[in-house]
Amino acid sequence: MSKLTVYEYSKCGTCRSAVKWLKEAGHEVEPVALFEQPPSPEELKKLIERSGLGVRKFFNTSGEVYKEMGLKDKLPGMTEEEMIRLLSSNGRLIKRPVVTDGRTVTVGFKEEQYEQIWGDRT
Repeated sequence: MSKLTVYEYSKCGTCRSAVKWLKEAGHEVEPVALFEQPPSPEELKKLIERSGLGVRKFFNTSGEVYKEMGLKDKLPGMTEEEMIRLLSSNGRLIKRPVVTDGRTVTVGFKEEQYEQIWGDRT
């Protein structure tokens, strides 16, 4: 199986569930502490491109920082570039976990999605 980079927060239950699932599926997991080492704007651009999702899907809309900053009302007026810089400046704004093998990217943890994308590829 492949080696996966997982941007996560170790105290997050969803992240722990995702990492456990990936390891049980036979993947080698390289964790990156999202709060301490958020991806750079360049890395984020690549992750967003490879995910096939829009930049807004990378925001942790249920997070405290998102709510405190009033981003629900501010994001519509921001450019994609501004959103990417904002995400890169604070890992707490990024929906987690973000998993990548360098080609494919998933955001969040849904078992069905993981089965389809990260399941047995042999």
